[in-house]
Amino acid sequence: MSIVDKAKNAVQHAAGRSRESIGRATGDNELKNIGKADQRKASVKKAAERVKDVFKH
Repeated sequence: MSIVDKAKNAVQHAAGRSRESIGRATGDNELKNIGKADQRKASVKKAAERVKDVFKH
């Protein structure tokens, strides 16, 4: 996993966490769900990169 990919995934995860928190604070369920989805996407990308790294070595 390249450093750039790690950084992108970290930013996406942090943005998702922020959206989820703002959604909870404001009672906006749609924003909260978007935030959760962003976090899941980042986690899936991270897991896929780990699998690629395993087969790479």
